[in-house]
Amino acid sequence: MPSHAPPEPRTVLLTGGAGYIGSHTFVALREAGFEPVILDNFANSHPAVLERLGRITGRAPLVERGDVLETALVEAVLRRHRPVGVVHFAGDKAVGESVAQPLKYFHNNIGGAISLLRAMEAVYVDALGPRLRGDDGRGAGDGRGAGDGVALVFSSSATVYGDPASVPITEDFPRQHTSPYGQTKLVIEDMLQALLRAQPAWRIGVLRYFNPVGAHPSGLIGEDPAGIPNNLMPYVTQVAVGLRPHLNVFGHDYPTPDGTGVRDYIHVQDLAAGHVAALQALLAKPQSFTVNLGTGRGYSVLEVVRAFEQASGRPVPYKLVDRRPGDVAQCYADPSLARKLLGWEARHSLQEMCADAWRWQSGNPQGYATV
Repeated sequence: MPSHAPPEPRTVLLTGGAGYIGSHTFVALREAGFEPVILDNFANSHPAVLERLGRITGRAPLVERGDVLETALVEAVLRRHRPVGVVHFAGDKAVGESVAQPLKYFHNNIGGAISLLRAMEAVYVDALGPRLRGDDGRGAGDGRGAGDGVALVFSSSATVYGDPASVPITEDFPRQHTSPYGQTKLVIEDMLQALLRAQPAWRIGVLRYFNPVGAHPSGLIGEDPAGIPNNLMPYVTQVAVGLRPHLNVFGHDYPTPDGTGVRDYIHVQDLAAGHVAALQALLAKPQSFTVNLGTGRGYSVLEVVRAFEQASGRPVPYKLVDRRPGDVAQCYADPSLARKLLGWEARHSLQEMCADAWRWQSGNPQGYATV
């Protein structure tokens, strides 16, 4: 008699999985039938997110507490859970802070990526043997089964484009950087390309995010930055909820329609769906790719402020101040390659982004510390 038992869920490791983007991707992976495992040291996230994830998905999350910089620990986690893929979120992400503390960013971001890759190499690539490492003269494509390979989705950034000469930005634009944060992403991308050339068993999806905003529609999880927010939307929401007196708009003399910076804001739910699509594409066949995840539309700071005021019904007072080091005038994506390769596209409007961000902040005025 044939068995009609449901297939075992495929495990996926999320480094930094308790963070803003990681937690939303956790939910999306569970909804897609995967079993995500979170690896997090909670330096930039709050343990209270774990209970919220359980409420949303109906099951407590699997969690490993630890630092991705500890290679032996990461290797042990990989051997314990044997994930079919890894999504690497862990790292520091504030452009301004990276300018002030570059060594912190080089250590945590580049060092963390090297540590993870070494652990994955030890668990997967070395175990696959010389044929899959590509050092037997035949390469990894000869006779390899669909399950043989090492799938990694890397959380990169549009900051690798630096100050682009034009917009919208396609993946073949020249890469450069205007901050140590952007430099770390660029260096890691180069490392991954070198790894692909040396060891064809790897399947790597590099996702260049634009500007994630919004929150899960339940209002249970959202962006909860430690200290003063470095990104626009959480600062706006904190002003609207009364935690901060006004918004500082950094730069009002850019060559943009209203003088303020223009960015491609993407709903975090769409971004999470992009990770699921990327992982599914890597697991479906031997391939690697680099794609933009954005909406293809840019909004200025003041346009976002007006949209948020409309969505929340709250005023957002602001002051125009000098530009920040490392910021650029405008940056928005051409996301057509992600649509072609992954069948993915952003679906949420700016109004939905603002409404979901406000639902999160108004329901959790102090973030996860509200609990």
